[in-house]
Amino acid sequence: MSIDSPVLPSSNPTSDHPLLQPLVIGGLTIENRLIVAPMAGVTDNPFRRLCKSFGAGHAVSEMIIADTALYARKKSLYRANFDNEIAPISAQIAGAEPDKLAEAARYQIDNGAQIIDINMGCPAKKVCRKLAGSALLQDEDLVARLLDAAVNAVDAPVTLKTRLGYENGRENILRVAKRAEQAGIAAIAIHGRTREDMYTGEARYELIREVKESISIPVIANGDIDSAQKAQRVYELTGCDAVMIGRAAQGQPWIFRDIEHFLRTGETLASPSVSEIKGIVLTHLEELYGFYGEYSGCRIARKHIAWYTTGIPNSNAFRQAMYGEESTAGQFRVVEDFLNAHE
Repeated sequence: MSIDSPVLPSSNPTSDHPLLQPLVIGGLTIENRLIVAPMAGVTDNPFRRLCKSFGAGHAVSEMIIADTALYARKKSLYRANFDNEIAPISAQIAGAEPDKLAEAARYQIDNGAQIIDINMGCPAKKVCRKLAGSALLQDEDLVARLLDAAVNAVDAPVTLKTRLGYENGRENILRVAKRAEQAGIAAIAIHGRTREDMYTGEARYELIREVKESISIPVIANGDIDSAQKAQRVYELTGCDAVMIGRAAQGQPWIFRDIEHFLRTGETLASPSVSEIKGIVLTHLEELYGFYGEYSGCRIARKHIAWYTTGIPNSNAFRQAMYGEESTAGQFRVVEDFLNAHE
């Protein structure tokens, strides 16, 4: 079994619902408007392909910091791996120096990416300390220079992922979005929080609607979309061109299939059975082991296993035992035994 042949195949996406229609970004067409958000340490090649197999129309890679000294590192090579991925391929870059950001954009295009995505939304301290990610929103002049540098560096669409602003009360997303459009950015994804919010409270969608009404490029709504019904609600609240799902896909990549089915039929699919989850988990583990190898594969798989098994009886005790497994074979066996016992 492979990720390209999922246990729960997506329904036929032939609905009239706007979110199930193709979306054109800079001349490239994605199958539908359900997009996997870039998440550091999560949206690697196996996870992106898995989500696409369940109906996601598009997925953006983990970000690579715009520093040539980092490109050859093992972690960066994994993040820049697009083997067997469904096109168009989108690679995210982050940085605070226009020249280096332009160089990173060219590097990713040469590496096989077809779309470049700029990260101005990450709230992590280690990123913001370098004045990258959402920290850039404090300096709109620098934002403009970075956007211009990336767009001018490549003959490919460049998109932007960002937030409402750096801090509450000083939301500047309207100005940033208009400047992005002027720079030639092909689409903008907006998380409905400021950097100050991190991931606390509730996402605010009213400013995303204002952005949508003020610019002509595609606007992608992001933040707290954790169900099919919420995807529909966010679409209604913002008028967005697409929705982007991040944390809710962790441990349930079938959320894209669920959203597609609901938008197409108005019906809510039942949660997958433990037997179905087992097939998905074991397939995902095999892909992770093959992609990362023995040592890293075993360790990277741990968080995915924890997400998949949340809510299953006795899963807390199981996870503690699973964390102690040091080999992929041992890890695979304890996961399979645990899920077999709950089928």
